[in-house]
Amino acid sequence: KPRRMAFNNRIACIGAGYVGGPTMAMIALKCPHIKVTVVDINEARIAAWNSDDLPIFEPGLEEIVRQVRGRNLFFSTDVGAAIKESDIIFVSVNTPTKTYGFGAGRAADLTYWELAARAISANSESSKIVVEKSTVPVHTATSMTAVLSANATGVIRFQVLSNPEFLAEGTAIPDLEKPDRVLIGGSETPEGHVAVDTLASVYANWVPKERIITTNVWSAELSKLVANAYLAQRISCINALSAVCEKTGANVSEMAKAVESDKDLGRGFLKASPGFGGSCFQKDILNLVYLCESHGLHEVAEYWLQVIKVNDYQKMRFGKKIVEAMFNTVNGKKIAILGFAFKADTGDTRESPAISICQTLLEENARVCVYDPKVPVDQIHRDLGKVDHLEIVHDVYEAVKDAHAIVIITEWREFKTLDFERIEKLMLKPSFVFDGRDIVDHDALRAMGFKVYCIGKPT
Repeated sequence: KPRRMAFNNRIACIGAGYVGGPTMAMIALKCPHIKVTVVDINEARIAAWNSDDLPIFEPGLEEIVRQVRGRNLFFSTDVGAAIKESDIIFVSVNTPTKTYGFGAGRAADLTYWELAARAISANSESSKIVVEKSTVPVHTATSMTAVLSANATGVIRFQVLSNPEFLAEGTAIPDLEKPDRVLIGGSETPEGHVAVDTLASVYANWVPKERIITTNVWSAELSKLVANAYLAQRISCINALSAVCEKTGANVSEMAKAVESDKDLGRGFLKASPGFGGSCFQKDILNLVYLCESHGLHEVAEYWLQVIKVNDYQKMRFGKKIVEAMFNTVNGKKIAILGFAFKADTGDTRESPAISICQTLLEENARVCVYDPKVPVDQIHRDLGKVDHLEIVHDVYEAVKDAHAIVIITEWREFKTLDFERIEKLMLKPSFVFDGRDIVDHDALRAMGFKVYCIGKPT
């Protein structure tokens, strides 16, 4: 018989970002009997969640929020009240890579985690299940338990669980609705097992039992780091081989198809690109590197660090290809950048290869004109700064007008159906197309007179 605590059907989530917002929206949708409150100290973000203009773009998210907001999903800045009334508290705050002190450039900065733990302890009037939702270093649960326990009073007890998210931006809603797995790690004590079973009972409202995996807390914490590191490794693998393909005359897409046909190797994440981006891959690999270095596993640390080095090399290589193909100078030339988000179906630009590539072109005195259908103008300015020769437009055909070259960085679907006959008339000659995502018909464009370059294929 399942072991569960007396759960009052109240859940709080501290952190209203890319993970907390969509995850809580799905729980509210699938568990109408549970009140879900998302809290954040950022007033502007909470105001956006309560408006018709959500702070993040994710296909399908807006429809779900409209359906459940005000019914059993609430957004608030009153962190204390949400903690007091909830039995289960998800913590989904930012854990950026440290930029100072010990572990700078490697370790995760857990400042916000500790602040969340202290807030939970200070406002709790009953025992709580505290759930790590964001990606955190191994043994973070131990540290959080120590902070909570040191500030606990009377009969109040805390159980800390690891429940890492496995969401991909752009497909977060289907990932939540039909997850490959839900991983829950807890302490191997009777109280820990009760807490794990209680959280599992929430997911069991829509997730098949066989997809709910339970482990000890440290296995769960490490599993998320390893999953992201492995996926990033596949991307760096195919990108490294794309350089080999260009030198040998091989076609990286044909090679990837042949490799993927082996059932033991699996499919996915074998498509050459300008490099991976997003908030997780680089941060989690650096976290794993720091973990290995801390335990004296320097050879293991160096292995994983190479994944990031190859990714940086690929971004540099693509920028260099653009300059070299355009007669070794882009000085004063207009370059249309199509796509600034790190991937399609999201407005997230964190670690986007577009940032590095645009910086390279700006350093070469190019006139850079950026178009992205979802990234706000002020976000692009935050990423690139208020620099000369940077223009941001809201129409793709305005971006390409009088341009010497088009650089496709994000695989937005609308770029696959662009009217290149119209574009050919708008651009200066010779007209260059650098397809970083292999999404346009290269032969058709060459027939129109374009000079087309891509990644991992003969020119």
